[in-house]
This record gives sequence, C-alpha cells and structure tokens, in this order.
Amino acid sequence: MPAPDGPGAEAVRRRTAGTGGPRLLLVHGLAANDSVWDRCVGLLPRAYEVWSARLPWSAEGVPDWGVDGDLVGPLAQVLAAVPGGPQIVVAHSMSADVLLDLVDRESRQGGDALARLGIRALVLVSPFYRRTVEEFDWETISHYLNDFHLIMEEGLRVHSGDRLPASLRAAMGERVRDRVGPYGWLRFFELYLRTPQLQTGRVTVPCLVLGGENDFAAPPGESVTLAAALPDARALVLPGCGHFPMIEEAERFASETVAFVNSLGTGAPQREPVPDTALEHRR
Repeated sequence: MPAPDGPGAEAVRRRTAGTGGPRLLLVHGLAANDSVWDRCVGLLPRAYEVWSARLPWSAEGVPDWGVDGDLVGPLAQVLAAVPGGPQIVVAHSMSADVLLDLVDRESRQGGDALARLGIRALVLVSPFYRRTVEEFDWETISHYLNDFHLIMEEGLRVHSGDRLPASLRAAMGERVRDRVGPYGWLRFFELYLRTPQLQTGRVTVPCLVLGGENDFAAPPGESVTLAAALPDARALVLPGCGHFPMIEEAERFASETVAFVNSLGTGAPQREPVPDTALEHRR
C-alpha cells in the first residue's frame, strides 16, 4: 500500500494493516482527536484496513481554524489522502455534518463526491440534524452557546473514565471551549443551521446513523430523523449511551459497524452482532 500523499497526507494514519478487507476512514468530531477510536479499532476484524484522520478542529488542531470558515476543504483533503480512497467513512458528531455538507455542495454543482471518492457507505455517529428551519429557536441558540462547555466536559469525562475530579474536568472543559473560540462555535452552529437545506436525497449510498440514548449534545431523535431523510439508511440508538458510543459502548459500536459493513457484500469476515437491545428505525 503506497504512503499517503497530497495536502491531507500528514493528517491521516493507518491503524491496521488489513488483509484484503474493506478500507475504513474514521473521522473525529469537534475538539476531539483520533484517539476517540482507540477502543473500537482493535475490535474490528483484522482483515479491515483502518485509517483515522486528524482535522484542524481537533483538540490539538489549528487554533484559528474557525476564522477561515472552510470546513469542507480540510475534510476533502483527508478523504483524498487515503491511498485507494476510503470505501466506508465513519464520521462522528460535527464531522458527520461536514461530510454531508461536502456531498451537498458538490451535488448542487452537478457532481457526486461519494462516487468521485469511491465511498460505498457511511456511518454517521451522533450527528446534528434538524429537518425544518422552524425547529431552531432562541432556546436552541441559548443551549448550544451557554452550555457549550458542558459538551466539552462530557468528552473529557468519557475519555478519562471518570478518573478526573469534577472540578478539574469543569475547568478543563472551559479551556477546551475557549480554545474552540467564538469563530469555531459559529462554524459549528452555522453548519447545524444549514441541515434543513441539505439535499439528503442525493446521499444514495447505504448509511448507518448511530446515536446514543442519553446524548444531550446531539439528541438521538435527530439520528432517527436524519435516517428517515436519507434514501437508504438505518438508525440505531444505543441504550444508556451518550455522545461518544465508540468509547462508551465500544464493543457494541464495533459489532454494529461490522454487521453494517458486512451487509454491503465487501467480502469481509463475518462476526455475530451483540444481541439487539437497541431502539431501531428503518425507513
């Protein structure tokens, strides 16, 4: 397998060698990094060729990434940097929305980003999505603005396994919020506000939309609503899980991802899914 090249080469890394199985790219969300996938990577079949990316909006990323305002460009670069192209993209939180925005922008110009990049399927994890503009009100803005630090704090709690004292976690959450900054927050919220205008009917590849029952950042109902708006999608809400199912329920997350990938006929080795206790929605 050749080394990555191009503008996004330094932002992608190969996590598993793979032995002829499907090629996956794992993309983290806002103020996280690709360590969010560590617990589930080892639970995927060894045949899978797994890559992960670090984007400008990572926890250690470019401090002023939000000033530029172009979120699609950096994501497009890492998608193109994976040798052979990613067949399945697993995108978490805000990056799931950036991915949908990329597809939408190119489709409005008469193109097909998914076909161009060779992407055969998507796993959208804890996405933000509202079907109508009327669903956004002043309370929505107040929640995501004034409680934004709580989302950052929740990420720290999940990553640390509750080992950090609450007071330290709160202070660190505020520091992460401040690092994202007003421009970064605006980029996130502008992206969220655009979701009702997404031409979801243009996303013609199979999709798994996976959320957490207790997610207060991206409510699970939004995963269900997004799946219903996509032509070929299944929503799965994991009980007792929050915004980071790949950490909180790593085994179940990996099992459901594998079952979905195997259903695409990739020739990957089969693995029995964990018994289903989740809330499901199929269109």
